[in-house]
Amino acid sequence: MEQSMFTNEVILSWLRYFSQNVDIDLAKLKILDITGKNKNLIPTVMCNRVVLVFTDAGHPDIFYDMWNAELGECDIWYNEGSDPEGPIKHDKVSDMINRGINYSAAMLILNPNAATNYQIGMENSRFSCGSVQYVCREVRAVIMNKLNLRDQDNIVIISGESIAVEAAIIAAEGTVIAVEYDRRDWNTMKCNVEKFGLSNVIIVESLQDGILDELPVPDIAFIVGSPRIGSEIKNLLAVNPAMDFVIYTLDFEVLTSLPALFKENGLERTEAIHIEVSRVNSKKMVEPFPAPWLISAKSLKR
Repeated sequence: MEQSMFTNEVILSWLRYFSQNVDIDLAKLKILDITGKNKNLIPTVMCNRVVLVFTDAGHPDIFYDMWNAELGECDIWYNEGSDPEGPIKHDKVSDMINRGINYSAAMLILNPNAATNYQIGMENSRFSCGSVQYVCREVRAVIMNKLNLRDQDNIVIISGESIAVEAAIIAAEGTVIAVEYDRRDWNTMKCNVEKFGLSNVIIVESLQDGILDELPVPDIAFIVGSPRIGSEIKNLLAVNPAMDFVIYTLDFEVLTSLPALFKENGLERTEAIHIEVSRVNSKKMVEPFPAPWLISAKSLKR
């Protein structure tokens, strides 16, 4: 188990300090330790009204990033120093954007406007504009349902930028490996990582040259189908022969090639879903969206 400088005894002392100085309900408190870990501060604050954050030195832009994520009205309770003692201070995030953190410390963040009703399938308008044509939110909601991620899962997302964002928020203690072959899409993915404050996303340009050997072993892969899909499946099974797959495709040739690819690679199809979504637009006309296939598969080597 990875060790933290904030032991149970230290955490309890900070809890006592803040409970004595701030009117809070500890039963509603979310604790987040971001010391030396790929933990996502901004999504956590967005979804929780009260967050106790433990952090180390080396976060010069932490408050600016929160302000940039439209969290400027959050209240920060903190003290000067690394120990839970002395006078407590209180400021808005918007008043702290030029400050950083230069020592290990704890701070209490209050966000009365927290989106506690987090919804799978975010609005596309929340993602960074760029080269990517995002899948509609209803289809993304089904994809996230089929991925069925847990908080510590490691996942590979190939050419699925918005899926990578939602996966990183759900698998908050895992790692998302986002594969972006096109440099423009790589840049858009990077913008999304910065916009959502995601510390658990690693962006790579391909699966070649043993790049996965140096990264956390993925449990599951989401692949947007392309002519590369055969080599992608082989590369992924080489690092985890028991990997699960969810494949998205609008390409008929990719779809019809999957049974042979699965047989060749020792995979078994578990589900095939065809999704059709239409909306009534402002002109009262039915507006259809692309209708993809979602194919789920698991390894026979389990």
